[in-house]
Amino acid sequence: MFNEKHPKSKLKFFEASPFQIVCLSFLVVILAGTFLLTLPISSRARVFTPPLNALFTATSATCVTGLVVYDTATYWSLFGQIVILTLIQIGGLGLVTLTSFFYILIGKKMGFRGIELAKESINTDNFADVKKMLKTIMGLTISIEFIGAVILSFTFIPQFGFWHGAYIAIFTSVSAFCNAGFDVLGFQGEFCSLINYTDNVFVYGTVAMLIILGGIGFVVIRDVLMYHKTKKLMLHTKVVLVVTSILVIGGGILFTILEWNNVTMAQLTPWQKVGAGFFHSVSTRTAGFNTIAQDTLTTLSKVLSTVLMLIGASPASTGGGIKVTTIAVIIMTIVSVLRGRDDTTIHKNIVSQKAVYRALTLFFLAIVWVTFASMIIIFSLETSLHPIDVVFETTSAFATVGLSTGVTATTGALAKVILILSMYLGRVGPITLMISLTLINNSNKEVLPNGKIIIG
Repeated sequence: MFNEKHPKSKLKFFEASPFQIVCLSFLVVILAGTFLLTLPISSRARVFTPPLNALFTATSATCVTGLVVYDTATYWSLFGQIVILTLIQIGGLGLVTLTSFFYILIGKKMGFRGIELAKESINTDNFADVKKMLKTIMGLTISIEFIGAVILSFTFIPQFGFWHGAYIAIFTSVSAFCNAGFDVLGFQGEFCSLINYTDNVFVYGTVAMLIILGGIGFVVIRDVLMYHKTKKLMLHTKVVLVVTSILVIGGGILFTILEWNNVTMAQLTPWQKVGAGFFHSVSTRTAGFNTIAQDTLTTLSKVLSTVLMLIGASPASTGGGIKVTTIAVIIMTIVSVLRGRDDTTIHKNIVSQKAVYRALTLFFLAIVWVTFASMIIIFSLETSLHPIDVVFETTSAFATVGLSTGVTATTGALAKVILILSMYLGRVGPITLMISLTLINNSNKEVLPNGKIIIG
């Protein structure tokens, strides 16, 4: 009897759905990172790091969020920082994506199941395009991060010396492209991020471009690069570029106006204020770097930041949030309903009902989770904080942004656990996680009678 059950249990494990394997792959990386970060070798003081704080940091790095309980540069040793950087790179691309790529690199055939896994990991529906897309992702990642590091080194090497400056440039470039928000500049002042470079457009401009490139997604980048051959862009690319431009430019204008006379920008020149406003607009797209203090933002700026963070980046990118395509589909669905149309249309293309249902479900789940998590955190806090600061922090965690008004630093164990769950849920995606947990078999579709419900 034992010999019969053993193969079955093994087979059952390997037959886990792609959704489950994607979720588990992130969990495995987080736990491995947690173990390494708890070791004395990972801290500058050579002491054991409390497991919860190590788990928080590993989750934040793997989920490319950027929320921290310790300043990365001053608390973690070089070994600990390299562990964090590795987690960022793996988390930005996904363990399944990296594994699938190296499988191709050594000449191994992926097989149907391997391609199905990779398809889910890189968020594409095209089986035939998976291998080509994996190579494109790795090629673009290495190229963009290398170019970003080279550009940043022109500032950091003269300032900090060759080896230290080059290391800061590489770390910043990888963190920015992966939309992680971690930095190793805390020796200039703990948790300072890029505040000391508000007047250096060379630095924050490069970081902003890396954030945008990482956030628009590999599908969009490849489509734009192939435009000279195809002479056309996919509907997905058009939607991403249009909505991203509107959010970045519109957000930049509004932030500049709202913060112009506030303490956050009081010491800046007019051009620096414009630059800071636009950089903050870019960073709220799930990046987490900041050139101005977040705790002193006006209430309206915090509300606007929360909205932009929730929307986030694009599908098949290194960023989080509910994605710009989700909000575009929801808005155009509302427009179609108001016009009396049965179908959602974008650029004279009909959007499938499946995409509409998925967008509405994702938006609903995101709102429910952020509301629930914020209520738990407010309940658990020993000190009273403004509710908008808590919602800001929770949204930052769920959308894997990393911008903080200081709530994370003052939270207890329960709040940290909620933020950890928020980061994980935001990275793997609430729909992906729900599907992997429910294990519903839809192979036998039951024919049901039509029902009538009055709406509105």
